[in-house]
Amino acid sequence: MTALFNVAEMLKTARHEAGLSQDELARRAGVARSTVARMETLAKGDMSVSVLIRLLEAAGYDLKLVKVGHMRTLDDILAEQRQGDAP
Repeated sequence: MTALFNVAEMLKTARHEAGLSQDELARRAGVARSTVARMETLAKGDMSVSVLIRLLEAAGYDLKLVKVGHMRTLDDILAEQRQGDAP
């Protein structure tokens, strides 16, 4: 299971990889810079999923679920199955 701390670190990594400051990411996502800082440090010990999704999208990422122990998402598996059904 991914701990909330790991999610905060993933958000920070996504922001860095996108080359964005906290200010720039906040503006793109339509939230306050303090919200980005709080989410990256877990200052209040919790995280809004809706804000997390907005921040990830603003950094160019999607939030996807992956079954524990698997590298592929459900979307990946379904896409592979559709390709196998193609004539």
